[in-house]
This record gives sequence, C-alpha cells and structure tokens, in this order.
Amino acid sequence: MSAEERQRAIVAAARRSGAVDVAELADTLGVAKETVRRDLRLLEDHGLVRRTHGGAYPVESAGFETTLAFRTTMHVPEKRRIATAAAGLLGDAETVFLDEGFTPQLIAEALPAERPLTIVTTSLATAGVLAERDNCTVLLAGGRVRGGTLATVDHWTVSMLSGFVIDLAYIGANGISRDLGLTTPDPSVSEVKAQAIRVSRRRVLVGMHTKFAAVSFCRFAEVADFEAIVTTTGLPLAEAHRYSLLGPQVIRV
Repeated sequence: MSAEERQRAIVAAARRSGAVDVAELADTLGVAKETVRRDLRLLEDHGLVRRTHGGAYPVESAGFETTLAFRTTMHVPEKRRIATAAAGLLGDAETVFLDEGFTPQLIAEALPAERPLTIVTTSLATAGVLAERDNCTVLLAGGRVRGGTLATVDHWTVSMLSGFVIDLAYIGANGISRDLGLTTPDPSVSEVKAQAIRVSRRRVLVGMHTKFAAVSFCRFAEVADFEAIVTTTGLPLAEAHRYSLLGPQVIRV
C-alpha cells in the first residue's frame, strides 16, 4: 500500500466510524505508529481530519457531511449538557428558531413544556419532537428536504424565514473559527442559517468543542453575531477566552 492509498484508507475509516485511533490504525495497516502520526499530520494540513490525543476525527467538508442518524450516536451525553445549558438561556423569548441537527433537537426536548412557545424550525425531527406539546406552536419551514439531515433548504425556506421576527435563534455550525467565522459544507444550508440569523434578535451558537478551529466550505456568520456560545469543556479555557473577546459569552459544560 502506497502512502496515498494508506491516507485514503485512514480518511475513509475516520468518516465511517467518526474517529480513528493511532494504535488501531497501525495494527490494521501494518505500519509503525509514527507512520500513522505522520499521515495524520499531513491529512490535518489538508483539512481532512483533526488530530486528537492518540487519534483523529474527520472534518466535514463540501464532499463529506455526517448524517443526522450518525450524529445521534456520537457524544450524546456532551450534547445533552450543551442542550440543557442552551435551553437555560431562553430568557423571556416567546418565538424561537431551532436549527437543523441533533443538538438543536435535544434543545427542543430541554425547553420548558409548561411555557407557551412558538417554534420555527427547518428540522423534521425537531418538529416531530415538539408537535404534540400542548403549549407549543410549531412552524416547519417548507423547502427541499435533505435526506441525510432531514432538514429543509433552498429558496422556499429562506423566503418563509424572511417574513418572521424571531426572539431567539439556536444555531449550529460545522466549523467555528475566530478568523473565518461560522461555516458549513452546503451552500443551501448556509443560506438558511444566514437568514435565520438576520431575522433573530438574539442568537446562541451551540456545538461540540471539536467544531472549533475547523473550517468548512460556506461561511454564514461571524462569531460576534452571537450573544453566547455553548460548548463542552474540551475547548481549552484559554481558547474560550479568546472567543469571548470577540463578543459572546462562552459557556463550557
């Protein structure tokens, strides 16, 4: 196996399982651990993976994006902590936008059931979570449904959102960068997120620490557009402080 073939195999394994381990890769590929580490460094330089202690995980890009079904199996306890903390920022909001993705779906579950709310969402899964609540009015933005994420996109969705004034938006991203802002792989998703941000008075960014310093294809917002960022303690305190200097409160849970 050539170095290029080996690196393609590493990327494929990372995308298939969500993460790879140096020792396991070395055993599977029949090479030294240092060879695997060298491959991971090169793949990280090309923006295909992000290295961790002892391994790496894939970076979502225009050519690769995880499905909603896959996301529901990864880092669930951490995402539930994020959702609980994010729901605690509801304040006096009466109208709420919930983005596509698994963490916003968990935020839907964490919102107070006894309180009257109007929820606007692009996520079929999130709409299903909230539709049976007595005190909840759910508006599902129409459009083309993306099979992998079960979310609506394209001009129908953007047009519907343009007619609203929303108190609070919970937004996710595939990449969060201090320099390049918030990014996502798909242009149609980027347009929807940007419109939701434009029509919302308050905005909260939610995401795992693994999203930070990652950059995807389409930029839709700046870090300064948000009043708060809710993430996990995997984001180093010093880095959280650097993000807070751009404007938002950074909450690590």
